[in-house]
Amino acid sequence: MPTSTQELAIEVKQLQQRVPTLDGELQILRDVNLQVAYGESIAIIGPSGAGKSTLLSLLAGLDNASSGEIWLAGGPLHQLDEEQRAALRGKKVGFIFQSFMLVESLTALENVMLPIELSGAGNAEQEARALLERVGLSHRLDHFPNQLSGGEQQRVAIARAFVTKPDILFADEPTGNLDQTNSRKVEDLLFELNKEQHTTLVLVTHDLGLAERCQRQVEMQGGELLPR
Repeated sequence: MPTSTQELAIEVKQLQQRVPTLDGELQILRDVNLQVAYGESIAIIGPSGAGKSTLLSLLAGLDNASSGEIWLAGGPLHQLDEEQRAALRGKKVGFIFQSFMLVESLTALENVMLPIELSGAGNAEQEARALLERVGLSHRLDHFPNQLSGGEQQRVAIARAFVTKPDILFADEPTGNLDQTNSRKVEDLLFELNKEQHTTLVLVTHDLGLAERCQRQVEMQGGELLPR
């Protein structure tokens, strides 16, 4: 395992997350340390309430930690303001969510074009069409999310996540809303594209079968990463 920040896609040092409640402060993450190498696939597993999704959100720069350091693609997230974090995410990061998170007023093609248009890099329509064809949805380009099945919506979401060729892809329960058949199809697609693009993959899942397809699994309990 690499040890220098420059060789790591993600490095976390002494990460803590605390939130105020009516009964006092609630500790969600406790002294989390983690290293993820470029090109590695890693699954974060553990029971509900263990802190998995909170950790993923912090790693992706979607929220601020109470204390500790997070280095993402060599950038110090813990030292950046929201605008700087957003710029880093736009250049380096892709996301896949359990609830798909498609824009309902946009077609499948427009949803996949959106990240390229926001970044201002590349031929948005050409690249979006090519990737939707790759995920088997060339016949659904002009359909809106409410006209697509759950499996189709998640394939659009995968195409959207990969269209900018991100260095790091975060996936939060990517098959959580799908039946078994669609789950396997989406899994296969996720790992095929991940291998083709040499993306670093960090996913949260309750599905141990999905977790075992990753190169490494780390388990959370009570806001802590268990030693393995």
